[in-house]
Amino acid sequence: MMPLLSLAEPAVWCFPQRFILANLNETNQQPQANIAELVPILIILLLIATGVALVTQRLRVPYVTGLVLAGLPITELFSRRIGLDPSLVLNLFLPILIFEAGINTDVSRLRSTFKPIALLAGPGAILSSGIIAVLLKFGLGLAWIPALLIGVILANTDTVSMIAVFKEIPVPSRLSTIVEGETLFNDAAALVSFNLILTVYSTGSLTILEGIQQLLFVAVGGSIVGLVLGYLSIPVFIRLHDPLSSLLLTVAVALGTFQIGQSLGVSGAVAVVVAGLIFGNIGLSRSTSASERIALLSFWDYASFAVNTFIFLLIGVEINPVTFWRTLPAVLLAVLAYQIARVLTVYPLLAGVRLFDRPIPLRWQHVLFLGNIKGSLSMALALSLPTTLPGREQLIALVFGAVLISLVGQGVSLPWFVRRLQLSHFSDSRQQVEELQAQLIASKAAQDELDSLLKKGVLPKSVYEEIRAAYQVRVAGAEKALRNLYNRRPGQLVEGDRSKLDAIRRRLLLAEKGALNEAIRQRILSEGIVQGRIKTIDEQLMKLEDD
Repeated sequence: MMPLLSLAEPAVWCFPQRFILANLNETNQQPQANIAELVPILIILLLIATGVALVTQRLRVPYVTGLVLAGLPITELFSRRIGLDPSLVLNLFLPILIFEAGINTDVSRLRSTFKPIALLAGPGAILSSGIIAVLLKFGLGLAWIPALLIGVILANTDTVSMIAVFKEIPVPSRLSTIVEGETLFNDAAALVSFNLILTVYSTGSLTILEGIQQLLFVAVGGSIVGLVLGYLSIPVFIRLHDPLSSLLLTVAVALGTFQIGQSLGVSGAVAVVVAGLIFGNIGLSRSTSASERIALLSFWDYASFAVNTFIFLLIGVEINPVTFWRTLPAVLLAVLAYQIARVLTVYPLLAGVRLFDRPIPLRWQHVLFLGNIKGSLSMALALSLPTTLPGREQLIALVFGAVLISLVGQGVSLPWFVRRLQLSHFSDSRQQVEELQAQLIASKAAQDELDSLLKKGVLPKSVYEEIRAAYQVRVAGAEKALRNLYNRRPGQLVEGDRSKLDAIRRRLLLAEKGALNEAIRQRILSEGIVQGRIKTIDEQLMKLEDD
């Protein structure tokens, strides 16, 4: 039986010198010419992205899928070759995406779903990589090193499409947190595993013990770097009362943490994840100005959107339709391999979660399976394959084709699939509860900002009291209506109301658990006394419905 992809064949996918923002060597020689060429290219790309946004909104097609399809014919528009530069993606785009995800991740929610996330991003990613590698080795006749590298690349997930769907279709917040958390740590795990396999390729051998030691070193070392830089940046951030200076600091933290981690030989991705979590959950909460927090979060939201726009547009540029057609049999086998691997990891691992945590509903597992969409990191890692690796061009073509099928096929079908599963029941009473909660949260935030303005001397006391009294009327009305809704008898509560109450109870129980663990750490209470109480809290958490 002939293999679907022979590494002895001549390369059918040529990658000439890339010109994405600027080619460094050519920039040194002709900087003015390159800048003059760069500006029209950026303008055209921005106009294309704007057109894609309008079309996808009308056709109700995922934005990133539209970008990839629009990128396919772009190469013909330019006299120069443009495309993804893996160094740019790994050193600039990836830290921005990871840091933005980190600052927007609630650690309390992450902690409550950490067990399934750890299973999927840890053992799940390793098992999935191994299954893909085995299937591709025997299906395509690859050597072990190329098969393992492709296994790691295709085991990585990109949730941009899923999160976009979740913004349009309400889903339980626990499911959304699992999806975001898996990607957050999966990216870091993919980079660590990829570099570990490259070490084996370059040195020729690596024992299991050495591999475990190196894995722990880069992961733990990256966590330490992220902790140190994240905490060191907070005192500086608190003293910066200028929103623009705060933005500059966060950019420096995101990019600098990655570079420092890489220079120390640890995982820069892990370091950025940890720094982002610290900054988002500790630094932002200590900011005294609501306007500063809004400005910062809005900036990072825009930065993430812009980076994803360029990445997915350039993914389409990189994919050669002719080469894709030639390698289609091998690409389809690769797609089948990563889907089989996903089935054999998601369902068995999450079925076992019920033994030590709240069970993951089967419908959620279906979403996690179909949401196994590939994206920018997979392509960046493919382009980062060593030039000495046999059959490098064919391997890149294989990954690019699999990414294209994933983004188009799964990306288009995912919204329809999530709607059919009916994951969230949004009743009239739940809508009423959320509207009252929105009124309460907004009014109390405004009162906090008023207190800050009074303290700074911006408002006179008489004006402060008048405005605060108006907000207090809104607060009292919302609190009274919510109290009446929540005080109904248990039999009168619909499913959405119960899940809302359970979400509140969960936050309170997690706060209790955190306080007890802190008391043990500070030696205020004995561990024997506290562990009994923590066990009771865990039992109560297991009984609560998913929100």
